[in-house]
Amino acid sequence: MSAFPSRLAIYAGPKAVQNESKEIFKWPVVTAEDEAAVLEVLRRGGMSDTDVTQQFEKEFAAWQGVKYALGCNTGTAALHCAMFGCKIGVGDEIICPSITYWASALPCFSLGATVVFADIDPNTLCIDPSDIEHRITERTKAIIVVHYLGHPAEMEPILDIAARHNLKVIEDVSHAQGGLYKGKKVGTFGDVAAMSLMSGKSFAIGEAGILATNDLEIYERGIAFGHYSRFGEQIQTESLKPYIRLPLGGFKYRMHQLSSAMGRVQLKYYDQRCEEIRRAMNYFWDLLENVPGIKAHRTHRDSGSNMGGWYAARGIYLPEELGGLSIHRFVEAVRAEGTECSPGANKPLHLHPLLNTCDIYGHGKPTRIANSTRDLRQPYGSLPISEKIGTLTYSIPWFKKYLPDIIEQHAHAYRKVAENYKELLKDDPGNPPDLGGWHFYRQG
Repeated sequence: MSAFPSRLAIYAGPKAVQNESKEIFKWPVVTAEDEAAVLEVLRRGGMSDTDVTQQFEKEFAAWQGVKYALGCNTGTAALHCAMFGCKIGVGDEIICPSITYWASALPCFSLGATVVFADIDPNTLCIDPSDIEHRITERTKAIIVVHYLGHPAEMEPILDIAARHNLKVIEDVSHAQGGLYKGKKVGTFGDVAAMSLMSGKSFAIGEAGILATNDLEIYERGIAFGHYSRFGEQIQTESLKPYIRLPLGGFKYRMHQLSSAMGRVQLKYYDQRCEEIRRAMNYFWDLLENVPGIKAHRTHRDSGSNMGGWYAARGIYLPEELGGLSIHRFVEAVRAEGTECSPGANKPLHLHPLLNTCDIYGHGKPTRIANSTRDLRQPYGSLPISEKIGTLTYSIPWFKKYLPDIIEQHAHAYRKVAENYKELLKDDPGNPPDLGGWHFYRQG
């Protein structure tokens, strides 16, 4: 790394990233095999059928290591089906991390339920197991576990809490498809998993989602909720049989077969492609080991865990090691070096007006507390780690190829800024009040 220039580009020095490479960021990988599979469905007019989708479900379930998979048109729909599958209903509460995409929690509103948010662990950025149990009441029905930004959550203590309180565990695997926690695939620990497969994710097949479970009743309730064409005589769950033919939720959630056709092809190559992503991303972080102010958001290599496809990659910022330099000024200087960098991640959901003042369905009071016996809204100051997520994290490049020369240039951009932080302190404007976003845009 010593061969790279050291003068900061923000002060007219040469940029750290001199060679652009679109190939290293291109995703998903679409080949003639994907195109042929999609065109076969398109040309025979099978877009709204379910034959390809059901084949994809079988292959996905076998890959995931579960008995059942249910293809949905979005990850949000899959999460909705999972909640209904777990019998979440009027007056129930779910516990969910505040730092996540909104779909991890908000579908519960349409079921008459509500959400209680828990704080996150500052290292994993996933739900903090130590902040769950004291939030459980007689109305709590499930814990939503999000494997956030590809990092697996600490499942062992969460499962212990759920077992002692007879709670369902729903895993949101939208950021971590194929990832491992202590040698076992995420999405196989809880009662049910749901995940997005939209085109910005690491498992990218179009606008789609999927539910995965070993529980027949959860699976069949998911079918009954939004898959009318499959809610027929084959249903085995007795409580559902009187209502076959019409969807219990009044929703139409089936997966579009252009997506499932692409999914069958992508599944064949996904693991090997993710292995290359992890090789590239780990190389990036290895180059930055022990650089002050920046810390890797990744699993330990000897833990048996990994980062899946490393979706929406982030680092953890330690301003105290850089003289208190604001993350705003840090990322501004990094971007000047020719790489992508932005502060924050998802904003904390518990502070959004939708979760505090909005009356969605005309209850005459905020939907968050419409079916509650207490005011469970959580004001500023209630989840301290979540509330500082904007100053705690920053984005890093999401490399899809192991191209060492290119990766080294991007890594040097971060090293260069961190090692020259004193120059940035003199004109540091501090952090603006608003960092991060309510959702991510596609990177790369």
